[in-house]
Amino acid sequence: MDQLINQFLPEEGSASAPAVRVWPVGSLLRAIADSLQARFNPVAVKGEIAGFSRAASGHCYFNLKDEQGQVRCAMFKRAASLIDFVPRDGQLVQVRGRLGVYEPRGELQLVVESMLEAGEGNWFEQFTRLKAKLEAQGLFDSARKRPLPLLPRSVGIITSLGASALHDAVSTLMRRAPHVSVVIYPASVQGVQAPGELLAAFQKAVHRAEVDVILLVRGGGAMEDLWAFNDEALARAIVASPIPVISGIGHETDFTIADFCADVRAPTPTAAAELCAQPQIVWLRALELVWLRLQSAVDRQLDSCSQRLDRAAARVCQPSHLLARQQTQLALQGQRLSHATRWLVQGQKGRIDALSRSLPKAVALSLSQDRQRLERAQARLESLDPKWVLQRGYAWLADAQGRAITSVQQARVGQPLSATLADGELNLTVDQRPLI
Repeated sequence: MDQLINQFLPEEGSASAPAVRVWPVGSLLRAIADSLQARFNPVAVKGEIAGFSRAASGHCYFNLKDEQGQVRCAMFKRAASLIDFVPRDGQLVQVRGRLGVYEPRGELQLVVESMLEAGEGNWFEQFTRLKAKLEAQGLFDSARKRPLPLLPRSVGIITSLGASALHDAVSTLMRRAPHVSVVIYPASVQGVQAPGELLAAFQKAVHRAEVDVILLVRGGGAMEDLWAFNDEALARAIVASPIPVISGIGHETDFTIADFCADVRAPTPTAAAELCAQPQIVWLRALELVWLRLQSAVDRQLDSCSQRLDRAAARVCQPSHLLARQQTQLALQGQRLSHATRWLVQGQKGRIDALSRSLPKAVALSLSQDRQRLERAQARLESLDPKWVLQRGYAWLADAQGRAITSVQQARVGQPLSATLADGELNLTVDQRPLI
């Protein structure tokens, strides 16, 4: 790096500065990268993670920072798969890697090859302490949280007027529940003044008491970007609020103290707007269903009364009409019984015919299978016949009593033996026995 800088400085004692070398941009960046490689790499750095993200490819990108500055880092998939913890914003880590220049943007970049935990960063440490304190005081207790109103007439939104979260929440409410009015309480959501403005907006909403539910929303960002929502005064105001509060801060993986204090936490501003009010179409359909059920109940009641009136009128009529109706019902039952009996007999006959047709085939199949099993058994039995062994040149030796001779130890010199071959029997005499 010093050599590179010296190329742009005049030599000592020279009357005038030499002509400055004109570098192509790519060559300059490569020269800077070579100087970094020669002087610094490999390098170990300790700092706090900020803006951590993992791409679909498995590569990770983040910043390492402290009070004096920050450096952009990239950790490729192979190195990321070797770490045994999940990196998060605010965490203090120690990394090893190589400094270089990302030429497409001309940025200094640290390519991380390994990462170790080194404790908690300042942001995360403050967050953890405050969370433990408020949790011990019962501010996060689910038993004290308020239920959301079923049919809110008005919804209050606390956020920045220029935030995309405001557009998302308002557009969602206009689409789903246009009958619900929206009141906006503007406040900064990032920066030194943000906690005070958020608290003032919240107190204004509570004082006016013109809304049925409050949405506290903001888009995503790093831990320091969301830090205004970790303010203790704001947390206590949320808990003390008589109006239910829904938080929709950051993305689904982001958590703030306000999320723990809110009555309901939504993963995004859009989800917060969806949770606070049912869609108008749902209530219209519910009303339509109630109307249909009411109309059906009235119709059934009228039909029932009409039938009762008809039965009463029939009882007042002549008995012959009742007798004729009973005779008609009896004749109908007789016809049904006759048809049922005939169908039952025909069904049984059909099953008998089917059995008579399938029985010869089943018997023939069973005989065929038994015959095949018998043939296989016969073949296995014949394969075990000793005659087949004798035909291959073997002989069966036996003494005069017919006992088998299986070892030379059983034979004596001069002992008569018989040898059974494939085509007959030979009488033998033992002339000598080998010594063992």
